[in-house]
Amino acid sequence: MKLASMARGHANLRNQIRHQNSKWRRAKQGAALVDLWLSFGSWYRYRSISRPPYRSRAAMIEYPAGRIDYREQGSGPTVLFVPGSWSTGALWRDVISLLGEGYRAVTTSLLGYGETEERRTPDDVSIEREVDVIEAVIQHTNSVVHLVGHSYGGTVCLATALRDRTKVASLTLIEATPFSLLRRSGDLELYEQVRAMSDAYARSYGNGERLAARSVIDFYGGEGSFDALPSRTRDYIVATTPTNLLDWSSAWSCDVPLVAYAGITTPSLFVRGERGHPAVRRVAEVLSDAVSGSSLVTVPGASHFMTATHATDVARLIGEHVAKVEMLR
Repeated sequence: MKLASMARGHANLRNQIRHQNSKWRRAKQGAALVDLWLSFGSWYRYRSISRPPYRSRAAMIEYPAGRIDYREQGSGPTVLFVPGSWSTGALWRDVISLLGEGYRAVTTSLLGYGETEERRTPDDVSIEREVDVIEAVIQHTNSVVHLVGHSYGGTVCLATALRDRTKVASLTLIEATPFSLLRRSGDLELYEQVRAMSDAYARSYGNGERLAARSVIDFYGGEGSFDALPSRTRDYIVATTPTNLLDWSSAWSCDVPLVAYAGITTPSLFVRGERGHPAVRRVAEVLSDAVSGSSLVTVPGASHFMTATHATDVARLIGEHVAKVEMLR
């Protein structure tokens, strides 16, 4: 099922959201579940019913290896927003709106999501294929960009900085997930915890369990998170599970020695949520220690899906970081 189909049936969606919001706020993991539901593009499409049109300009990039999702709006310093798994550029709509005028906001989607065509195969899951996408988008902007990524998108941004073939003015990585870093840093208990979940997820889907993605959603949002989601959201997750499995394989392929991160000279900001998973929080800490001159910020009360529930904080942090770097250029 494509994400666009999830925008249908607005009247039913309104009723579902009212019901789910009431249910979630009573649940022990209520806040985390709201975070999760907010993070999917279907919610943003629903919200657009009562909001002004999203004033971005669409211009697909026809790349030799396949089409790439591309939208932009505004003028000023170019900020490229990279979403994570199960997301499109719509993930950033509220953050971009809150960031305000004075920026050229560019969004894209990673391989297999939105209008970006998949080009990975089981035999070629290298994260370099994702980096190819980001580099193509950067080249299309014809400018130096401030790179912003969330979750798996943050991992792709990190890999882009490590390859260092394009002009990146700054990095802002929000709840990035390069979990191989935990093995390099000696955090073996956390590493094995994530690895065991990821491997079990892949085996489960390979054995025919269509709801295998439940383990991933519950990993980030808490036990019961997947089952509490609206059926349309669960259907979308199930339909795109093969793409997400490729994402995990690509993410594990991003495995370089800690010393390599010292080579990143781009001004970098690492953002984590106070309520995020311990493994993700630790990754941000390791990155801030490894990347020279970087900063680490913990957003109070936020979890993995802070781009939705804490959009004001996220927009402020991005704006401050970009402004600081622009002053020094």
